[in-house]
Amino acid sequence: MAVITACCDSDTKVMAVEQIAAALRDGQLTINPAEHSLALIQPGRPDVPQLVAPRDLPKRKAGTFAGRALIYHAITHIEFNAINLALDAICRFADMPLVYYQEWLQVAAEEAYHFSLIRAHLRHYGVEYGDFPAHNGLWEMALKSKEDILLRMALVPRYLEARGLDVNPGLAAKMREQGDVNGAALLEIILRDEVGHVALGDRWYRYCCQQRGIDAEPFFQEILQRYAESRPRPPLHLAARRQAGFSEWELAQWCDP
Repeated sequence: MAVITACCDSDTKVMAVEQIAAALRDGQLTINPAEHSLALIQPGRPDVPQLVAPRDLPKRKAGTFAGRALIYHAITHIEFNAINLALDAICRFADMPLVYYQEWLQVAAEEAYHFSLIRAHLRHYGVEYGDFPAHNGLWEMALKSKEDILLRMALVPRYLEARGLDVNPGLAAKMREQGDVNGAALLEIILRDEVGHVALGDRWYRYCCQQRGIDAEPFFQEILQRYAESRPRPPLHLAARRQAGFSEWELAQWCDP
């Protein structure tokens, strides 16, 4: 698994993830939770895109052809990072229940599927992944949580990926308005799967809290105050967040004035 995580070529990484996930489903692969450790620091990635600060990225507007190309490039980059994040969740944290590793490998395979879908659509705009710069915010958040699985589940699936649930429907609507029906349909596929990914992160976050005797929901608010640049802001996709495990009490913390 560590070899796949360290792989820099996107095609090789996608193929390897899909093959190893299939092998696990078919009973041809076993995972030993005791073998996992804090060994990995940086995942493999291609030489491009160039990584820059978010403020240095070009403006992305769905109302223009070039703007939509930039948006899909950004999503492609997010999905590639999501593959690495799922693999890192497997490789970095030892002694979790076996099902934890099985579930996050399935997430990695689904993220690889999303990456392939969006990259193929990006090519309809005459653009390859890496043609534009991107930022490294997702992985920077992973580094903040690299020594504690509870923090990882809170900050990546429950915070960053949950924000994607909020943004996705509006973006899909904009793409449809611009006549990009296929792109909107791909975004809806991603939303469907990402609800499951956030729900998985929610479940393992609550599992870790239970193991440590921590009240999960108030503690999540403390984590956001300490580690996140901002708390979730409306408009929130309330139905998707509820489906992913957020309680009414939590949603009220972010929706009430």
